[in-house]
Amino acid sequence: MALYMLYEAASGYSLFLAHGLDEIGQNTEAVRGSVSDMNRFGKVVQLVAFHPFESALDALNQCNSVSEGVMTDELRNFLELNLPKVKEGKKPKFSLGVSDHKIGSHISEVTKIPCQSNEFVLELLRGVRLHFDRFIKDLKPGDLEKAQLGLGHSYSRAKVKFNVNRVDNMVIQAISLLDTLDKDVNSFSMRFREWYSWHFPELVKIVNDNYLFAKVAKFIEDKSKLSEDKLPELTEVLGDEDKAKEVIEAAKASMGQDLNPVDMINIQMFAQRVMELAEYRKNIHEYLIEKMNGIAPNLAALIGEIVGARLISHAGSLTNLAKCPSSTLQILGAEKALFRALKTRGNTPKYGLIFHSSFIGRASARNKGRMARYLANKCSIATRIDCFAENGTNVFGEKLREQVEERLDFYDKGVAPRKNIDVMKLVTVDAANADTNMEEAASAKKSKKKSKPESAEVEDKSTVATNGDAVEPKSEKKKKKKEKRKLDDDSNGVAAMEVEGDVTEKKKKKKKSITESVEGVEVDGEVKKKKKKKNKD
Repeated sequence: MALYMLYEAASGYSLFLAHGLDEIGQNTEAVRGSVSDMNRFGKVVQLVAFHPFESALDALNQCNSVSEGVMTDELRNFLELNLPKVKEGKKPKFSLGVSDHKIGSHISEVTKIPCQSNEFVLELLRGVRLHFDRFIKDLKPGDLEKAQLGLGHSYSRAKVKFNVNRVDNMVIQAISLLDTLDKDVNSFSMRFREWYSWHFPELVKIVNDNYLFAKVAKFIEDKSKLSEDKLPELTEVLGDEDKAKEVIEAAKASMGQDLNPVDMINIQMFAQRVMELAEYRKNIHEYLIEKMNGIAPNLAALIGEIVGARLISHAGSLTNLAKCPSSTLQILGAEKALFRALKTRGNTPKYGLIFHSSFIGRASARNKGRMARYLANKCSIATRIDCFAENGTNVFGEKLREQVEERLDFYDKGVAPRKNIDVMKLVTVDAANADTNMEEAASAKKSKKKSKPESAEVEDKSTVATNGDAVEPKSEKKKKKKEKRKLDDDSNGVAAMEVEGDVTEKKKKKKKSITESVEGVEVDGEVKKKKKKKNKD
C-alpha cells in the first residue's frame, strides 16, 4: 500500500510519496538513521505536489485551521487533485500520513481518504522538515526562514490577541506582585530596624509599625540632634504628641552607639527605599481592587478582592475558576493536604484559600466546615455570573453575601434564612433595574451631546410633560411633523366615531377642516350626508 504524506510548511501545502517501505519494514529506527542523510532519504521520499499560499494572511488562516483540526476548502481541493481517486465500493490502495490525528480524522470523514498518524509517519515528516528546502527547487535561499518567522509572529500575535484570559492576567500578576512585596517589605523593615537599633534601640519599643518606624528614623537621623524644638514636626510625623515626647526623652538617655556620617547616609537611603516600597505596595493594592471590581465584581463583593484574586490566580484564569465545581473551589489551595489525606486515608481538608475569608473566621469551630461548603457554593455561582454575564454588576454578589450572613446567623443563633429562590427573584429584578438605569444614563449622555442651545423665544414656548418634567424646546420642523401627526390621529378618530344628530357648531367646523386637509379618510355615512346638504345650500 502506497503511503502519501501531507506536510504543512510556512510557504504552502506539500504532498510526498514514500517508496521502499516493504524493504524497510516500517522500522522506526531505520527511518531515524536515514533521515539525516539526504541521499538515502531522497530515495525513500519523493515530492508529488506543492501548493504555495497566496499571501501571509492566507498562510495564517490555513495554519489556524490546521491547528484546530479543520480541513479548509483549499486543502481539500489540493488533496483531491493530487491523490489517486477512490472508486466507490472499493478499498483505497493508499493511505495519507498526517502529523496530527485531529486533522486526519476530519479529512477521512469528509473525503473518505484513510489517514494515519504514528511514530513511523512522524519520523518521515521530520525528515521532510529537515530537507524541505532541497525538495522545493524554486525556493531562494532564506525564503523559507522568512516565511517561518513571519508566520510564527503573526500566529503568536493572533493567539495572544484573541486570548479570553488576557484580562485575568493583570489580576494574576498583581496579586503575585503583592505577595512578593509583602515579603520584601517585611524583610527590609526587619533589616532596617536591626540596623538603626544600633544607634537608637529604644525607638523599636515606642514605634511598632514598620512604615512609621522608617519614617520617624528618617526624620530623626542622628539622635543627638533631636531636641524639644522638633516636637511639633515629630508630632506631625507620628500623629501622637505623647509618643513624640516619649521619643525625645528616650533619645536623651539612649544607650545606642554613635554612627559615622557614611553609615548614617546608608541608613537614611535604606529608610527611603523601605518607605517607597511600602507606598508602592499600597498603590498595587488599590490597582488590584479596581481591576477585581471590573473583572469579577460579584466575586469581589462576596468574598473580597484579595481572596478572589488568589482564587483566580490559583485556577489560572476566571474561566478556569468558573468551570470548577464548588467542591473543587472549596479546597482550592489545599492540594497537598488533600492528596496526603487520600494517601494516608485520613480526613480530607475542609477549606483552602477561602479560609482567609472573614466568614470562616467568624464561624464556630464545629460549623467551619459547613460554612466553607456553603461559601464555596456561593463563590462558584458568583464566578460563573462574572465570567459569562454580558453586563458587569455586583448586585448578585451583594445578595449572595447577604445569604452567607443569614446562614452564619442560622448556625449561631438559629434564625431561619430566606430561601434561595426568593433571593434570586429579588436580585433579578434589581439587576434588570440596574441595566435600565445604565441604558437611561447612556441615552441621556447621547441626547445631551446631540442637543444644541436654542434661542430664548423657543425656551418660553417649551411645554410641560405629564410627569411634571419640562420638555425640551423643539425646532420648527419637529413642530410641523407633530402637527401632521395630530391631524392624522384626529382624522382616524373621526373615521371611527359615530356622529350624532346634535353636534355643536365648533365640532362641525373642526371636522370639516380635518376632512378637507386629510385625503383618503373614510368617513361614516352621516358625515357624508351633512357635507352634501352644505354643498346644496
